Amino acid sequence: MDISKDKWKKSILEILNESSEPVGSWYIVNVFKEKGVDVSSATIGRELNQLEVLGYVEKHGFKGRSITQLGRQLIEFTRTTLELDYYKKSLENLITSDVLENFLMVLEARLAIERQTARLAAIRISDEEMEKLEQQLEEQKSHTKDHVSIAKDDVAFHSMIAQASRNKALFSLYMLLSSMGQQSRLFEELRARVKDNYSPFHQQIFDAIKQRDPEKAEKYMVDHITKLIIDVNTYWEEYQQKRDGSDSRIL
Repeated sequence: MDISKDKWKKSILEILNESSEPVGSWYIVNVFKEKGVDVSSATIGRELNQLEVLGYVEKHGFKGRSITQLGRQLIEFTRTTLELDYYKKSLENLITSDVLENFLMVLEARLAIERQTARLAAIRISDEEMEKLEQQLEEQKSHTKDHVSIAKDDVAFHSMIAQASRNKALFSLYMLLSSMGQQSRLFEELRARVKDNYSPFHQQIFDAIKQRDPEKAEKYMVDHITKLIIDVNTYWEEYQQKRDGSDSRIL
């Protein structure tokens, strides 16, 4: 049950959770009034009945109701969910921003995450995943040769490595960072400017993973993303001028 958007239930459960003994509807009404919120005893009574049916509160005769362990777990889950939503929105604001400082912050986050996914992938990747990763690398080379955008190839290559790390948290973090696509659009412009499609870095990373060498896999991933950071710093001003000019190709 998602009570984070409910008008009363989350607040009622928090009031019960803070009480050391069972309380009645009038007690809850008075707590709301102290917070500047007007609500009737009948409304609170209906909400308490619903919460009791759901198993989040329990009745103690005429003494009132108290929160159950299930109710405490629901509060904690809701708080955690709200915190995660807050941080997710904050991260998305960074990803979609055109501000250099924020853009570099995202790359620095990728550096911290992907050096570890590369290391773990070299240890944990399956033979089937290795074959698919090699196929993806070959597709990227083919697209590069044919002057076709490799933005999707880039994301696919890195996401395969993240998945092969067998660490769901790291994989989810990488996918969140890559989901907005802002990095790929800028990198396409960078490739044209530096005449470097970054394929050599991908080849080095793949070779290290294939050799089951976590140290080299981490090193080459660090080299790769560090190069991206350097290029963003070097070509940011030109990119901004291009974006604000007549060429809307990279918007």
